[in-house]
Amino acid sequence: MSSYEASRPENILRGVALIIAAALTISIQDVVFKLFSSKMTLWQIFALRGLLAIPMLLVFLWLQRMHRGVWRIALGKWPILRAVFITTTFLAFYAAIPFVSLSTVGAANYIAPIFVALLSAYAIGELVGPLGWLGVVLGFAGVIVLLQPGTDAFSLWSLLPIMGAAFYALAHITTRVKCQDTPLAAISLSQNFVMMLAGITVSVLLLGFAPRAGLIEEYPYLFGDWAVVGLVEILVLLILAGFTILISVLLAGAYQTAPPAIISTFEYCYLVFVAIWDILFFGIAPTVQSVTGMILIVIAGLLVLRRRQGKVEKCGREAKADLG
Repeated sequence: MSSYEASRPENILRGVALIIAAALTISIQDVVFKLFSSKMTLWQIFALRGLLAIPMLLVFLWLQRMHRGVWRIALGKWPILRAVFITTTFLAFYAAIPFVSLSTVGAANYIAPIFVALLSAYAIGELVGPLGWLGVVLGFAGVIVLLQPGTDAFSLWSLLPIMGAAFYALAHITTRVKCQDTPLAAISLSQNFVMMLAGITVSVLLLGFAPRAGLIEEYPYLFGDWAVVGLVEILVLLILAGFTILISVLLAGAYQTAPPAIISTFEYCYLVFVAIWDILFFGIAPTVQSVTGMILIVIAGLLVLRRRQGKVEKCGREAKADLG
């Protein structure tokens, strides 16, 4: 174990509790996004949610007397880079939500722990090992079974969450390696600022370079004009603003607290949550293929976890031997 790795604080129980809470909150937020994807464009939601979330967060920080210097930290190089990674993840994820089931999108996105394991080997110096490589192979096999490329069940939209998963892994490795001591409030502020900026930027680009009418009619959620915002929409945006603050704090807190290879494995509980929401809210039951793919992905994550546990136990035995 490297001296850098040993110096990072670890509280695995707290980290696991935070990531399960984050997965539940994200799953509820995703239901709201899917239900209201026909009301507002993705970019309008990101822009207006940020405009509401940032003042809410700043008021909270002011009441807690934590506002001094928070903007300076939030706009630092590493928090901003992390926020760009997270924003790309959520944009890819939410762009696919209207077109495929939450379970499918979520399972494709949750190949991220496999990317985390691979990136951990490069960024933190953790060896992947035989179990880790077996997990990588099974994870990608699970994605193939789940998405069924080459068949009528395959959708190009389901590739977006896989792209998002790669950026998700980059974000959490960045959190662990470069934002370990960054206050959670600054991380949340940075993330909400970049998401708001992305929504505003793309909305302005769509105004200046309007897509063809057919594209707008086919995909209004991505290319349509901003909708008129009524009381219901304001309430939804306020709920989403609260969710995004809570999620950013829970995610960053989990990955600051415990090793990425362990924490990312427990994110799989999200799949259970969205499978329940698919049935309850949208009447979509998982197919045999999707369940098989999910199981393979979960097994892959558990192998990654087993690899990490084995390494920790080995290091512990070596440390005891040295003391003896």
